[in-house]
Amino acid sequence: MAKVIMLQGTMSNVGKSFLTAGLCRIFMQDGYSAVPFKSQNMALNSYITEDGSEIGRAQAMQAESAGLKPSVLMNPILLKPTTDVGSQVIINGRVMGNMTASEYFRYRKNLIPEIMTAYQKLASQHDIIVIEGAGSPAELNLNRDDIVNMGLAKLVKSPVLLIGDIDRGGIFAQLLGTLNLLEAEEQAFVKGMIVNQFRGDKALFSDGVRILEEKSGLPVLGVVPYTNIDIEEEDSLSHKLNQESAPNLIDIAVIHLPRISNFTDFDVFSQYKGVSVRYVRKSTELGIPDLIILPGTKSTISDMRWMRESGIETAIKKCVSEGVPLFGICGGYQMLGEAVSDPESLENGGTIAGMSLLSGKTVFTGEKQQIQVSGNFSQISGFWNFLSGAEFSGYEIHLGRTSQPESALTSCGGAYAGTVAGCYVHGIFDSADVSGRIIKELYLRKGVVYHGQVTDRRIYKQQQFNLLADTIRRSLDMNQIYRILQEGL
Repeated sequence: MAKVIMLQGTMSNVGKSFLTAGLCRIFMQDGYSAVPFKSQNMALNSYITEDGSEIGRAQAMQAESAGLKPSVLMNPILLKPTTDVGSQVIINGRVMGNMTASEYFRYRKNLIPEIMTAYQKLASQHDIIVIEGAGSPAELNLNRDDIVNMGLAKLVKSPVLLIGDIDRGGIFAQLLGTLNLLEAEEQAFVKGMIVNQFRGDKALFSDGVRILEEKSGLPVLGVVPYTNIDIEEEDSLSHKLNQESAPNLIDIAVIHLPRISNFTDFDVFSQYKGVSVRYVRKSTELGIPDLIILPGTKSTISDMRWMRESGIETAIKKCVSEGVPLFGICGGYQMLGEAVSDPESLENGGTIAGMSLLSGKTVFTGEKQQIQVSGNFSQISGFWNFLSGAEFSGYEIHLGRTSQPESALTSCGGAYAGTVAGCYVHGIFDSADVSGRIIKELYLRKGVVYHGQVTDRRIYKQQQFNLLADTIRRSLDMNQIYRILQEGL
């Protein structure tokens, strides 16, 4: 059976996903079969496995880092928020239905058998399981029947490493406060602490390490530096959605919908020289970019209504009338059509007029499309002809079927008209054949020839995983971590 170690954090977005990916990579490099596991994930960024199961995007990224194909066993429960108080509940990769937060809170203990079945299958197939917790283990009002932090650690008898983010401030309160709020039984599971995202000379924090160790009685296993390693992030707390991009020759504007999903679709563009990607929340922020992208969303109708009420729809149409290209993915593609209808209230119900930039109409049905795809762009006439024949691979994950009066954009569907195009394929830009052609065309429209490097996103990610592993290996006491793994509880 596999050895196990668990990473828990003092709060959300302290680096649990990255450190899990990094440890998986290190263990793989050291000759072990290591696998990531997160019993319950809440995220709008998701991924479709080869068998059509839906899991959190972070676990797919971690699987890639471990040299494995993503599997539903790595994330048996996925919650996708549909409103501020409710989520779509996905069990073993398939939609069970929608629940309010209170309904799910009462129900979640029933999911322990599903979690343990997935865990035990992984334990029989691999040498090491690296478990990622969620949020904080010290949310005292939520700890009853916990299945993702200390509750899970108890079920699988896993030692825990506690992570704090010093860049966000209050590292002593984060780590020591979290430990103090744990029950005595839970404190015994914690075998060490990690200080993440440190800027500057680590020698200046030597007193900080001493204080943490003296007051906690636990070792600080390492101080990990702040890094700019480019690995996919999974949720709306991502710094990519909030940072202001420096102006560049090519300006790509992604509309930051309230329920934006799979925004990692656009990470590839940031690899290109002279290209900036920014996320737009207000009509006054849009300006006249070189390319506008309408991303996926978990709530197409409500986000279409938000675009209309906020004035962003009007601003986008003005740009399109001036020749700015517009590309929609998944829910963004649905918005480009004439109407979106949800007669069975699978999301929020009702019907809303679309932007009418394409002729299709979308009707939500009970069957959710979950499939990996590959194909080519069609022989396109007009503006998008530079993409004709380009190869891609990705996945579709959506409710709804969209009629397609126009010529198909790709062998997997989609449509185009003038400078407007859209389709359902997430990851369609990851291919260098696609993103490279788009960037070269946008450069030409500026009267400049692109001479920079064109790198396939998949190759680039492997390079980034190795950089992450190198950084973590230099920063953490891996001998102690292996000892904790070996000794267990």
